[in-house]
Amino acid sequence: MQAARDIQPRAVRRGHDAMPETAALSFPPIRPVRHTAALGAVLALALASCGGGGDGGSAPTAPPAGPAGPTMAERTAAANATAISTSNACAPIRPFYWEIGDATGALASGSVASSTSATVYTATTTMAIASASKWLYSGYVVEKQAGVLSDSDIKYLNFRSGYTNFSLCSRDQTVQQCVDAGSNGVYSAANDGKFVYGGGHMEKHASLIGLGPLANAALAAEIRSQIGTDVGLAYSQPQLAGGAVSSAAEYARYLRKLLAGNLRMGSLLGSHAVCTNPLTCTTAGGTPVPSSESWHYSIGHWVEDDPVVGDGAFSSAGSFGFYPWIDAGKTIYGLLARSEGAGSGFDSVDCGRLVRKAWVTAVAR
Repeated sequence: MQAARDIQPRAVRRGHDAMPETAALSFPPIRPVRHTAALGAVLALALASCGGGGDGGSAPTAPPAGPAGPTMAERTAAANATAISTSNACAPIRPFYWEIGDATGALASGSVASSTSATVYTATTTMAIASASKWLYSGYVVEKQAGVLSDSDIKYLNFRSGYTNFSLCSRDQTVQQCVDAGSNGVYSAANDGKFVYGGGHMEKHASLIGLGPLANAALAAEIRSQIGTDVGLAYSQPQLAGGAVSSAAEYARYLRKLLAGNLRMGSLLGSHAVCTNPLTCTTAGGTPVPSSESWHYSIGHWVEDDPVVGDGAFSSAGSFGFYPWIDAGKTIYGLLARSEGAGSGFDSVDCGRLVRKAWVTAVAR
């Protein structure tokens, strides 16, 4: 058994300094405005209205400065203490990698090790990201459509299309072959208009907008043609809702583009959101979120707005444990990266939102 060890966080501004642990995806990496004005006439008018060139009295006194917010060091310390805690929701999900940043780059990060696993996750560890794929595909569609989504697009992307019988794709299939396999492309009239979480909506949508002939490599190239060739991405199967392979470092590039406004999805975060909890609305038919919480679902991503514990963050947790998010104020992003098997997604959410809260408040959780 390997002794538990916690690798302390790095306060960083841009990029990552960790060496690849596994074969990292290798893809190529991605301006100010002047304003002038003629002020003479305005000044002359102002002087005339004041009756001359007197100074009008003493200069106004600046209001006292408000209390300073937490420092970067305080935020980093709180987030790290939360991530490495042995008594909160982060303890049982070790090992994992966490990162928090803004539009300019990563601000803090760390790798948390486990006493029961030799695996160490870093920024460049590649892994299957499962449902975190959904946010990438929706970002692709928004960019491809120049930010203008039809009612039909929206219905497919917030999972109300009625294509609710999806199972899985095979590695060597095309998108269309996946749609045609088994019950993947079977339409359910009873679920049309209802939110039902699943891969069939995006798979069918992709075939309708021309991606049907594409297999894994060509599919990755097409998605990257819109979200950026600097975003490292591959597919292990041609499943738009769950087949992507990436790393925290590569996915973070995508999140930073949303924050910076470089991709149109940034302005659509939280838009067209629908109720997802069958216990609270009749328009929901099935959700992976525990019934004790009620979230909404937007364009290929969640809105964590449960009235009791939610903070309004936008996210797209994957079943294997990969959890990317952007805060409700659209100022910071974060990731919790691990790949521990099906059913691990909400466990990562439990830990990740504690780390997020610790960062915002500078108080360990």
